[in-house]
Amino acid sequence: MMLYRLLTGDDDATFCHKVSEALSQGWVLHGSPVYAFDAAGWRMRCAQAVVKEVPGDYAPDLKLGAQ
Repeated sequence: MMLYRLLTGDDDATFCHKVSEALSQGWVLHGSPVYAFDAAGWRMRCAQAVVKEVPGDYAPDLKLGAQ
């Protein structure tokens, strides 16, 4: 089955580490990153989709970060 995650966070090193950790666990980038200005927090926010092929069947209670 194919799993999908959307990683989000402030545009900083913490976000880059979050994406790097997912890549090191076998997740693959899916599409380009997206950036948006968060007017309430007065900062840039970013998102990156990642996908991963794993054995088994999908279940709504599946912990995606643990895959």
